[in-house]
Amino acid sequence: MLEMNTGTVDLNLLRVFLAIWETNSLTVAADRLALSQPAVSHCLRRLRDLFQDPLFVRTAEGMQPTAAAIRLHGPIDRALDLINGAMQQHAGFDAASSTRRFRISMSDMSEFYFLPPLLAALQQSAPGVGLDIVQVPLHQVEGGMRSGDIDFAIGYVPGLSADCVSQTLFHDEHVCMVRAGHPLARRALTKERLGELRYVFASSNATGHGLIEKWFGELDIKRNIVLHSPHFTVVPEIVRGTDLAVVFPRSIAERFNRGRAYRLLPLPFALPPIEVKLHWHQRFASDAGMAWLRETIGQMFCGQRTA
Repeated sequence: MLEMNTGTVDLNLLRVFLAIWETNSLTVAADRLALSQPAVSHCLRRLRDLFQDPLFVRTAEGMQPTAAAIRLHGPIDRALDLINGAMQQHAGFDAASSTRRFRISMSDMSEFYFLPPLLAALQQSAPGVGLDIVQVPLHQVEGGMRSGDIDFAIGYVPGLSADCVSQTLFHDEHVCMVRAGHPLARRALTKERLGELRYVFASSNATGHGLIEKWFGELDIKRNIVLHSPHFTVVPEIVRGTDLAVVFPRSIAERFNRGRAYRLLPLPFALPPIEVKLHWHQRFASDAGMAWLRETIGQMFCGQRTA
């Protein structure tokens, strides 16, 4: 029988165990935990020594758990859940004096929309609070929130389980943005005119923005794309000085159009609205700091725009 001195167990090793379990990768687990890959490998060696089992073996599908790891996963997950809950209930939070840093997963477009007003508000009410923005692949968001490596995700994040809680901030839609003096600026946009325009394609890692190409394909709309740009923030300047067009989420287009240099043309067909939400894991529902930031974001952005 395996004998173990549980008093010597490092709880951080258990966080590494769960990260490898959820990602099937030492490299991805290291990124999630903000550790180096060698550090995660070292932790895995310590775990193997501790439990006297390989725990995870390398296969073509990634690091797969052994039978022992499968038996251990549930108890380890529940144990860390209890520890996190106890710490949350004990800890208080004072925004004015806190120096806590929150990790938020969001896309580049969400950064552009949310961060300027949010940072301005925090400067007034919580000057010591910091934010670390991370861009996490969609399939890793829930695992990151469950483990506590991500506090929140903001944006369109489909596919989360019932273990995650979501608050709808607003519904977004896509529009065609052209310069104010564009020949079509004062005319209704039809499907035919949409096909005649010349476009800039603005790359973004925003999940909702990526759906527009899928929808255009389903509607058999072929666009003449003159420029592919990997940086969406440069595109409005190009559109302002040319007759090129870009399709943007309305929230982003309106932020660029504060000086009324553009015309935002509704698309001539109905598309599903994009639900922009704030997401967190129910495991951290008692965290006073997260509750404060949830309330702050909700008060600032709930209902700002509707499709």
